[in-house]
Amino acid sequence: MSSLRIEGVGKSFGQLEVLRDLELAVEPGEFAAVIGPSGSGKSTLFNLVSGLDRPTTGRVLVEGEPAGVESGKVAYMPQKDLLFPWRTVLDNTALGLEAQGVGKKEARRRADALFADFGLDGFQKAYPSQLSGGMRQRAALLRTVVLERPVLLLDEPFGTLDSLTRTEMQLWLAGMWQRHRWTVVLVTHDIREAVLLADTVHVLSPRPATIVDRVEVPLARPRGADDFTDPDFASTERRVLDALRGTTAVRTP
Repeated sequence: MSSLRIEGVGKSFGQLEVLRDLELAVEPGEFAAVIGPSGSGKSTLFNLVSGLDRPTTGRVLVEGEPAGVESGKVAYMPQKDLLFPWRTVLDNTALGLEAQGVGKKEARRRADALFADFGLDGFQKAYPSQLSGGMRQRAALLRTVVLERPVLLLDEPFGTLDSLTRTEMQLWLAGMWQRHRWTVVLVTHDIREAVLLADTVHVLSPRPATIVDRVEVPLARPRGADDFTDPDFASTERRVLDALRGTTAVRTP
């Protein structure tokens, strides 16, 4: 069973058609990236998958069930870290569990168990203002992962970081995924990021958006900085860029 299936989904807001006949499937343990022009409906798509909104046509299934906030199957990390400045890093990372009804002590214990793996050990009692941008994003991802939901939605998680820090975080996430094999759907504007991290890259057309290409990334895993100079990396980047420019038709790998 696919972790996520989007079947013939359309979404309109009044007369504005944002998505049309969108088809997408993500298998368990797959890292999928979604990339498209600005305003093509990527955020709308995430709202449908997370259950914050419902499609006008078609259906969104998470582990075979209709997407919904109450299903508890999707964890969503937005672009901004949204850490509360008055809470310690540990209290911030435990917040989602507490919101689900987990007791404070147990929520803190579960979050604390991940701090070393996320490179945050020793910062449990620190406040967000004391963290670098990359550390804040790791804390935000920890807060998402600790919910232990089947599908992780990452909405441009490194988009606000400087170029060097963003590359470091991309390489870090590639390593974390290799260890944990989460099922991830990443929305990004960064072609290089999509190719480095993903197994498949789904390219959206301009609005009303549909999938114009599904690109399987041929790079072996684990991946690292050396992959940036691999010829397969460059050719995959070019295919995604061509699809974004509208110079490729729909292709089946």
